Amino acid sequence: MFKRLPGFFSTAIGIDLGTANTLVYLKDKGIVMREPSVVAMHNETRKPIAVGQEAKLMLGRTPGTITAVRPMKDGVIADFEISEHMLRHFINKVARKTLFTNLTVIIAVPYGITPVERRAVLDSAFRAGADDARTIPEPVASALGVGLPVGEPAASMIVDIGGGTTEVAILSIGDIVYARSLRVGGDELDQSIINHVKRSYNLVIGERTAEEIKIKIGSAVEQVQETKLEAKGRDAMSGLPRTLYISSEEVREALSENLKSITDAVRNALERCPPELASDLVDRGIALAGGGSLLRGMDKLISDNTGVPVFVGDDPMCAVVNGTGAYIADSRWRAH
Repeated sequence: MFKRLPGFFSTAIGIDLGTANTLVYLKDKGIVMREPSVVAMHNETRKPIAVGQEAKLMLGRTPGTITAVRPMKDGVIADFEISEHMLRHFINKVARKTLFTNLTVIIAVPYGITPVERRAVLDSAFRAGADDARTIPEPVASALGVGLPVGEPAASMIVDIGGGTTEVAILSIGDIVYARSLRVGGDELDQSIINHVKRSYNLVIGERTAEEIKIKIGSAVEQVQETKLEAKGRDAMSGLPRTLYISSEEVREALSENLKSITDAVRNALERCPPELASDLVDRGIALAGGGSLLRGMDKLISDNTGVPVFVGDDPMCAVVNGTGAYIADSRWRAH
C-alpha cells in the first residue's frame, strides 16, 4: 500500500559498476562508496566471505579453498551469481531496504552492451533488492559527470578510459550522435605490462604489481625525465623470487599497441562526425575521463594524433558515477 504512494520513503542510487572499481552515488548525499569490484568466494559453499577492498587484498594470495575473482569483465557481468552477491552487498551497505522503501537503482553500462548483457545487469539489480532498475550509457553518464553541456545543440565529445572498456562518444541535444565501446582499458594495459616483463625478462608478475608499474612510471608520450622502478616477481624458469628494474621507456613501448587502438577509435569518431558538429569540437575540445585518462601524457597523445584540443575532466575517476547522480537529479535525462 505504502509503496504505491509516489515519493513515500523513496531513495535512489547511481552505480558505476566498473571492471576494476564500483562507485555508488546516493541521492542528496553524493558519492558514498568506492570499492574494488572483487569478491572472495568459498569454493565449496559458493558463499562470499569478503567483498570490495578486503577481497582485493586476497587476489593471488588465497588458499585452495577460497577464490578471489572479479565478476565484471570488459565492463559487463561475466559471472552472474557473484555479481549479484557483490551488488547486494554494496546496495545494502549504502541504502538499506525496509518494507516502506522504494529503491531506484541507476546503473551505467558500456555503450556496446548487448541486450542479453543489459538484461543480466538489470536482473542482478532487481535480485539485489531494487524496486526499479534502469541503465544509462556510460558515455552519457561520463559526459554529464564532467559537466559537458550535452543538452545544447552543439557537439560535446567524451573519451572515458575505464578498467575494462574505453567509451568514445560525440553527443548533441542530450543524445548520442556517434559512439563506440572499445574493449581496451586499464586491465588491458596491465596485461600488456605483464606480458612484456615475462617475454623480456622471464619474470612473472601479478596484476597488482603491473598496475603499480603503470601508475608510477607509465606514460603515453616521452617524458622529460625518464625513470625506473623495482619490480618483484617469480622467475619463470627456476620458480624462485626475483627482482628487476624496469624503465618508463619500455613500459611506454609495452602500452603502445593498446594506446594506438584508443587513438584510432578517437580519430574514427571524428571522421564520422557531421561537419557542423566537428567545427564545434575544434573550439570545445575533447574531454577525457576514467582512470586511464590519468596516464601521463594521455591528453597530449590524443591531441597530437587528432589535431583537436584535449583536456582531462574534473574528478575523472568519478565522472561516470557523478553522471548517474546528475541523471537522478534531472528529469530531462530520465526522459531519454
